[in-house]
Amino acid sequence: MSYGVAAALQGAVFQALSNDAALDALVNGAIYDALHAGALPTLYVILGSEDVKDASDQTGGGALHEFTVSVVTESAGFASAKAAAAAVSDALVDADLTLTRGSLVSLNFYKAKAARIGTGDMRQINLIFRARVADDT
Repeated sequence: MSYGVAAALQGAVFQALSNDAALDALVNGAIYDALHAGALPTLYVILGSEDVKDASDQTGGGALHEFTVSVVTESAGFASAKAAAAAVSDALVDADLTLTRGSLVSLNFYKAKAARIGTGDMRQINLIFRARVADDT
């Protein structure tokens, strides 16, 4: 198994989301790898957790990454969050990402869960993607 491509995959995913014009139009650049201190915008995207499994074969090391991208909004209802979630999915599914280590074999949508957070207006959609990577080092 190789976990060596994890940081390269995360960086490429963040770049792809940050450079996507449709997503940017919806969230005004509010795409985070980690939340900053202070007030947050009313709609934003944040990279989340990942689970990684070995996917090595006779050709070399590799891994299957299941990673979460969350869309969070303080707006009542899910409309704005679902529009942003669709843009996230459009930006990532079958994306041709360039990694600083290894290579991306495939990137697909796996599942999503939309939920109200607490008793207020906060909503969150967690999108889970599966990326198969090869560690070509």
